Amino acid sequence: MSLVGKSVLMIIASNNFRDEEYLHPREVLENEGAKITIASSTKKEATGMLGTKVIPDILMSEVNIDDYDAVIFVGGSGANEYWENEKAHEIAKKAYEKSKVIGAICIAPVTLARAGLLKGKKATVYTSEIENIKKEGAIYTGNSVEVDGKIVTGNGPSAAKEFGEKIAELLK
Repeated sequence: MSLVGKSVLMIIASNNFRDEEYLHPREVLENEGAKITIASSTKKEATGMLGTKVIPDILMSEVNIDDYDAVIFVGGSGANEYWENEKAHEIAKKAYEKSKVIGAICIAPVTLARAGLLKGKKATVYTSEIENIKKEGAIYTGNSVEVDGKIVTGNGPSAAKEFGEKIAELLK
């Protein structure tokens, strides 16, 4: 079964998103037929930590969660811009309430944790942020990719392809 007709929102930091955590899941999902939309806090060109350039399609303030089957928060050192961001929390909460697939990789699971979505859920995160998600009630597993219900978390660049594959499986 393919993902034709499925729409995925990828949220990237305005600067220093992690290239592989954007590129690998995007490639996996597009190869299966999903339509990808990129959102950020600005429509200016965003640069990944390794130099990938991306011009976001929409602002986070323009997101209508009903338009998407999945929401992915891409990691990288810049992803902490969304940890305390009310709009990011609102997008995550609405996606959860509407049973959408939600993904976050690297340090981005902290955004989900602070939005209250990881309380009592199995999750993984980049090692530097383990305490940050545990403090919010997440059950840290240490796996490279963790799936709990419709929430997929990944621990960093090396998990990016598997992270994308797990999201694709849930969308099918």
